[in-house]
Amino acid sequence: MNAKDSLIKEIEQVPEFLIVEVLDFLQFLKQKHRSELLEVAVLSESSLSKDWLSPEEDEAWQNL
Repeated sequence: MNAKDSLIKEIEQVPEFLIVEVLDFLQFLKQKHRSELLEVAVLSESSLSKDWLSPEEDEAWQNL
C-alpha cells in the first residue's frame, strides 16, 4: 500500500471535523510549496542575471 492509499484509508476512519483540519493543512502545505518554488525562481533569476544581461547573450538570441 502506498502513502496515498494509506492516507485515504485513514481519512475514511476519522470524523468530519478532523477531515476539515486535514484539508486545511494539506492546502497550507501546497501553498507553502508553491511559495518556496517561486522564491527559488526569483533568487535564481537575480543570481543568473549577470550571465543573461550581456551583449553576447543578446546577440545569441537576436534571431529568434
